[in-house]
Amino acid sequence: MTSLVQLAPFSTSPAPATGPLIDTFGRSHSDLRISVTDRCNIRCFYCMPESGAAFAPVSSLLSFAEILRFTKTALALGVDKIRITGGEPLLRPKLVDLIASLSRLTGVRDLALTTNAVLLAHAARPLYDAGLRRLNIHLDTLDRERFRLITRRDDLNRVLAAIDAAIRTGFDVIKLNAVAIKGLTEPDLLPLVRFARERRIEIRFIEFMPLDAQHIWSLDRVLTADDMIEALTNEFGPLTPVPDADPRAPATEYCFSDGSRIGFIASVSRPFCLNCNRLRLTADGKLRYCLFAREETDLRALLRSQSSDEALEAAIRSTVWQKWAGHDIHRSSFAPPQRPMYSIGG
Repeated sequence: MTSLVQLAPFSTSPAPATGPLIDTFGRSHSDLRISVTDRCNIRCFYCMPESGAAFAPVSSLLSFAEILRFTKTALALGVDKIRITGGEPLLRPKLVDLIASLSRLTGVRDLALTTNAVLLAHAARPLYDAGLRRLNIHLDTLDRERFRLITRRDDLNRVLAAIDAAIRTGFDVIKLNAVAIKGLTEPDLLPLVRFARERRIEIRFIEFMPLDAQHIWSLDRVLTADDMIEALTNEFGPLTPVPDADPRAPATEYCFSDGSRIGFIASVSRPFCLNCNRLRLTADGKLRYCLFAREETDLRALLRSQSSDEALEAAIRSTVWQKWAGHDIHRSSFAPPQRPMYSIGG
C-alpha cells in the first residue's frame, strides 16, 4: 500500500488566485460530487443507523439556485464532471429541474446520478428527458434476505425492476456499485457479476470504508480487491486491466475475455489518493476535499450572504489547497470523519 503522508507539498505559499484548481501536491481537481439531501429511504448499516439519524434541517439545505451558483463557479475553475448524490437524491423534490439546469451549463462534460433505485422506475424517463445520461445504481446483493439485512428494508424487487427500466430508457452508461464486506457479501460476488454481464452493464465493487454512523467498521471486515479478483478469476478466467482507463478515476477497471468490464474501488487496500481529483459539496453547503477529512468549509454562509463570485472562488481554492496527501486509514492515529456517509454524500 502506498502511503502519501510522507510526500512533501510542492508549495507552502498561499493558494494561487488564478490557474488550475490545485492542491499543494499539484493535484488538479475536476470532479465534483454534489449531495442534494441527507435523507434516505433505506438504512444500510454501513452508512446510517437503523433509527435516530441526525438529519440537517430542511432550511439548511442548499437551494437549487445556490447549488447552481456554486457549480458555475466550480466550472469556471476547471471542474467538468458532476455527480448528484445523497442520501437518496430522488427524495429531493423537483430534482429533475436541477438536473435539467445542470445539463445545460457550459463546461459540464459528464453529469451522473447515484441512486439506490428504489424510486427510479418512474423517475428514469423524466431524468433522461432532463438531460441525464449516466446512472450509478447501488446494489449489494441479489439475495432478498441479505438485502433486508443490509438495508433494513424489503425493496429488492423494486430495485431490480428499476434497473431494467433504466436499461429500457436508454441511458448511455449504467453502473452498479456494490459494497464488499468480509463475512457477509462473499456469496454475492459471482451472482452480481453474472447479473451485470447479462445486462451489459458494468459493476464496481467498493471496499468497506470507515464511514458508518455506528462505527462498526474494522480492517478485518474489509473484503479487498485482491480477494475479489482471485475469486472472480477462478470462476470467469483472467481479468485484464483496461489500458485506456483514467488514472484519476477511483475504480481500477478490468475486462473479462468477452470485453465486459468490472471495477474495484479499493480505498482501503489500494488508496488512490495520489491521483485524487475529487471535491464534495454536502447537502448543507459544506465543501470537503476528501471523504475522510474532518475539516470542511462552510460555503452556505457565503452563498447566503450575497458574497461576490470572487470570494466564493477564493474559498474553493483555499479549501482545495488544504487537501491532505492521503487518508491514512491504516495508521493507528486515523480518526474517521465526524459525519457518516449519508451526511457527506455518496
